[in-house]
Amino acid sequence: MTDGPSDASGWPEWATFVQRHGYLSWLDIEVESLADGRAVLAIERNEDFENPIGADGHDPVHGGIVATLIDTASAFALRTTFENPSEAFLTTTDLSVSYLRPATGDLRAEAEVLRAGGSTGVTDVTVEGADGEAAVGRTTYRLFRD
Repeated sequence: MTDGPSDASGWPEWATFVQRHGYLSWLDIEVESLADGRAVLAIERNEDFENPIGADGHDPVHGGIVATLIDTASAFALRTTFENPSEAFLTTTDLSVSYLRPATGDLRAEAEVLRAGGSTGVTDVTVEGADGEAAVGRTTYRLFRD
């Protein structure tokens, strides 16, 4: 679904990227898998990310955390469309999130690249929590290719 070469295994530095990024390392984002035009990222349940409403079970995760997970999974998926993912430069131009139910527990985002052209990339993302599908999102990115 992408236009151009890709090899996610060519980006073994993804873990270092997360560790160097203050916000992503604070969230303790884990990259479960990277493949051509796809990325799966996860965040373990953390009370610091929850809205303290006193619900039975886990309180719902703040929507900004869910949106960050969608945005970050999209960026990782789009990086796989670059010849050298570790040197890729891209930026979000549009982020749309539809919250379907409260996101609880561990969260897992699956991003799929719909199109990665010369200057624009589009992704679809689903986020699942302890209670099932919690959100869906779509992003548009500006891709800076040589």
